[in-house]
Amino acid sequence: MKKLLSLLLICLSACSKDTEANGVELRFSAIPDQNSTELVEKYDQIAEYLAAELGVHVSYVPSSDYSASVEAFKSGDVQLAWFGGLTGVRARAAVPGARAIAQGKVDPEFKSYFIAHKDAGVMASASFPEGLAGKTFTFGSESSTSGRLMPEYWIRQETGMSPQEYFAGEEMSFSGDHAKTAVLVNAGTYEAGAVNYKVYDAMVAEGKIDPAVCVKLWETPGYPDYNWTAHPDLGEELIEKLQAAFLGMTDPALLAALQRPEGIIAASNEDFAPLEDLARELKLLR
Repeated sequence: MKKLLSLLLICLSACSKDTEANGVELRFSAIPDQNSTELVEKYDQIAEYLAAELGVHVSYVPSSDYSASVEAFKSGDVQLAWFGGLTGVRARAAVPGARAIAQGKVDPEFKSYFIAHKDAGVMASASFPEGLAGKTFTFGSESSTSGRLMPEYWIRQETGMSPQEYFAGEEMSFSGDHAKTAVLVNAGTYEAGAVNYKVYDAMVAEGKIDPAVCVKLWETPGYPDYNWTAHPDLGEELIEKLQAAFLGMTDPALLAALQRPEGIIAASNEDFAPLEDLARELKLLR
């Protein structure tokens, strides 16, 4: 009996190390667009799923900010990342052979919200909101697509001015992430801001902000945004398996962790060409 038990323990130990025995380790990161503690909990679930699907060891590596996630990808410290549109464009431009492989069904037509504190005196509208000029305003991260790039594009498009000119004489800031933007506007620290629509909607649903206080002013037209981008160091075979794993992701808990309950679809570098052109135009692509 003892011999049988010993053999069983040896077998279990060997099985638990199968993914390590093949010498392959996949490290991935993600732009920190929300609370970092919550992101660790969410992405650890994704890591477990990918490890089971691919038969390799998978670990999530948190990033301190948007730029750090791009730098980690460039250096090869991570071989996969959940990027925003702009960070994905930057990462792929810096790493020849890198490619976008998956995105949420919503990501080809993503949106930003312009939001304002109820006391700011700005009315919600079906078009770019009038009355934002001269208000204190916060974007998200300087490298955010939905929290900076596209809001800046619409400010320029609708007013003929840069954000610096439009908010001249008042405080304009970058909060660092979407959740902070919403909290700051909800508290009245800033009169207005721009935020990822999914983060705002989720925070309202969870009671973290009050939509009667932190008011949605305007929903932008759609644009391509978030994506999973794979590093060429993974090799074509593993990248193909990785893409299949994302496309086969149907567990509601995993999709909820990505805030993509609608599901995952394939992506390609060409999907984000309009963002690359815009980033170059605004001198945001280095």
